[in-house]
Amino acid sequence: MDFLPTLWFILIAVLWGGYLFLEGFDLGVGMLMKTFAKNEKQRRVLLNTIGPVWDGNEVWLITAGAATFAAFPDWYASLFSALYIPLTLVLVALIFRAVAFEYRGKAHTDAVRNAWDWAISLGSFFAAFGVGAMLALSTTGLPLDANGDRVGGPFAWFNMYAVLGGIGVVAFCLVHALAFLGLKTDGDIRRRAAKLVARWLPVALLPLAAWAVAVVLLNLSVAALAPLALAVVALVFAFIQARKYNEGLVFLGMAVFLLAGVAAIFVAAFPNVLPSSIDAAYNLTVYNASSTPYTLKLMSIVAAFGLPLVLVYQGWTYWVFRKRISESHIPDARVVTSIV
Repeated sequence: MDFLPTLWFILIAVLWGGYLFLEGFDLGVGMLMKTFAKNEKQRRVLLNTIGPVWDGNEVWLITAGAATFAAFPDWYASLFSALYIPLTLVLVALIFRAVAFEYRGKAHTDAVRNAWDWAISLGSFFAAFGVGAMLALSTTGLPLDANGDRVGGPFAWFNMYAVLGGIGVVAFCLVHALAFLGLKTDGDIRRRAAKLVARWLPVALLPLAAWAVAVVLLNLSVAALAPLALAVVALVFAFIQARKYNEGLVFLGMAVFLLAGVAAIFVAAFPNVLPSSIDAAYNLTVYNASSTPYTLKLMSIVAAFGLPLVLVYQGWTYWVFRKRISESHIPDARVVTSIV
């Protein structure tokens, strides 16, 4: 019955790859609200590019967490208890970000609107950094004892791998968002986004590549070399296309880089789902941390029907909202005053 735990390890890796790919650009767009957009109309253009899809993209995060809880309860328990503080901050950041999306358009003053912009930008940054740190620690190790409990204080998890993963995801989200804006906008935003991608793409993707290489080296995984090599080729391809301003091919190259990099990381980590930095004997694996065979079988049946429907629906959403947006599509803001 080793097949089902391995299958769900692969499915969870796919869910995290899908989350980083889809949510990556809308977290990046959120961060760019205060650093890239020049004026109110440009900020509204940025919001409109992700408005129809951002909440659907977050479903991948919820599904990845739920799948981990159901398929590998020991992994879920050790990871979330060991990272209780940073993951709580991620949750707060996502809440502020979501509320800001809904209430920004209802602001009647520039000061209030600016506050919501900061909520979107900072919420996106801390969510991206926290998720990156969590994933990096899941693949490099936490100080866990034989019971799967964290050893040390509340910040025992904070190390160079957490920082590398956090920076890697933040940097990827930013350049991924610029590539996305090159596909979804027109005019000044599109031109500036294309120039920034061509300038910063290799630098921005370097931390993520370093994380993948570190995991491969830590585990001395030969099987992970193939997807790692594919990620390197995709990175070079994306950079060449960025210099030629081929926006679609840039986005494709970055997608292959991310998914191949995630594949290399999870292949190298297998069969460990959460290594212990104290003693390898305490590692949580797909075999000792998984649910019962009956639970995994039932989950597989549900996923076989549900996952294709979700993919089709989300693909249809992107197709419906595929057209470009420019400042000319944004009407002037109007202030509605009540008459007493």
